[in-house]
Amino acid sequence: MSLTPIFRRLTGAMLSVIVVASVAGCAPSTVSADAADAVVAPCPGAEIPLTKLTVTDTPKAITGESTACLTTHTIRPVSNTPIPALPVTVTDNDGLSVTVTSADRIIAVDRSGTLAATVFALGLGDRVVARDATTDFPEAADLPLITQNGHELAAEAVIALAPTVIVTDRTVGSRDVLAQLREAGIPIVVVTDDRSVEDNGALIAQVATALGVPEAGQELTEQLSAETDVVIADIAELAPSDPAARPRILFLYLRGASSIYYIFGAESGADSLINSLGGVDVATEIGWQGMKPLTAEALVAASPDVLLVMTSGLESVGGVDGLLEAVPAIAATPAGVNRRIVDMAADAVLAFGPRTPEVLDSLARALYAPSAP
Repeated sequence: MSLTPIFRRLTGAMLSVIVVASVAGCAPSTVSADAADAVVAPCPGAEIPLTKLTVTDTPKAITGESTACLTTHTIRPVSNTPIPALPVTVTDNDGLSVTVTSADRIIAVDRSGTLAATVFALGLGDRVVARDATTDFPEAADLPLITQNGHELAAEAVIALAPTVIVTDRTVGSRDVLAQLREAGIPIVVVTDDRSVEDNGALIAQVATALGVPEAGQELTEQLSAETDVVIADIAELAPSDPAARPRILFLYLRGASSIYYIFGAESGADSLINSLGGVDVATEIGWQGMKPLTAEALVAASPDVLLVMTSGLESVGGVDGLLEAVPAIAATPAGVNRRIVDMAADAVLAFGPRTPEVLDSLARALYAPSAP
């Protein structure tokens, strides 16, 4: 199920906001989503393995808000630098036949930086010639920015860079802009916009095949799958064995300035994330699919123990106090009573891709051991 149209509408200005992460147990940092050299907050206790953390048998009883801190934004490439075998012709996610003859100058853009991260992880980072606002890892810091106002793609800026291939999922740039770039003779490969733990392999395969490095794609998929499996297994050691004792988690999308409040349910990516964290995805439990506007009735019926949100979204409503004021029904839930809000950077929490293991590790710490070390 593709959620691009709704998500693009929701996130049009999201990543142009300055994010301020200020949380107990995590030193504050200021991160501009338009700055590729984003500052990463130190995360005390991150060096302690998940299985060595001291956790309570009753995670539902934990009180207070916490942030999931990423210790680094560095993207590790596969072990061997691949040489693209081109030309290659692929049928992209739009059903179009696209022939790629060169991967010398690559542009990879989407709403969460996942595609650029994937290209770098495939070992082709030295061929990338531009970045979008969400490509914030250090290796891409010196690349020219080709998006403005969050997700608007500047066609003239792209053409001036003479890319030999563009990889996108349509979450950045309009159809008119992409059409203009195609008319300029630039091959554009549209890949899936589905993001989840389960979809990582398919996304990597599409990108790797289009760039002529399928073997590197297989290596990256196997590496990422193995690392993700280890983290999920470690998280399973933290989560209560009794399903009834596991935290009931609800993912909320917040845009305070626009008074936008959405629940993310089944097939939104949030369900995959919550299940991997050993929690109970209550939106799926009450039958919510995709993204739907939040209602007081649904919120009370879900009765979440924890609300998972994007940091920029939480800041947009004025923090936890502002959220409780803006959505009074939250106060009637265990999450509201305990102020149990877990936030994470917007360009990480639902990005998946090469960052999946670290994102899960960081969220598990904020969920099960927010006071560590």
